[in-house]
Amino acid sequence: MSETEKAQGLELLTVVSTITDGITVLTATGEMDHTSTGRLAQALKTGGLGGPPYVVVDLGHVTFIDSSGINVLLTAHRGLAEADGWLRLARVPDSVMRTLEIVGIDAVIPCYPGLREALAA
Repeated sequence: MSETEKAQGLELLTVVSTITDGITVLTATGEMDHTSTGRLAQALKTGGLGGPPYVVVDLGHVTFIDSSGINVLLTAHRGLAEADGWLRLARVPDSVMRTLEIVGIDAVIPCYPGLREALAA
């Protein structure tokens, strides 16, 4: 990562991708804001197109989400649904869940207390 990226705050979100039982699991860590959601958007695009159209995003280590992060999740949800797949969220921290509830995302994208529950649903 360049010093410019660090100065712009792009290091605030990391995304690790794995596949478990034919489901892409994206584990996000950090803040999901307008300076960092590109990484998640790319991982969701890759997960939806290059892997199975079933994706769980583990938000257990996400400390903040703004409208940019919400838009990335909604776009992925729509794209995966169009591919006869789905998006689920797991381990959403209380502070992030409050934001999702305020804008109604929890009614659109299923949220699960744990990764195991999200994978088994």
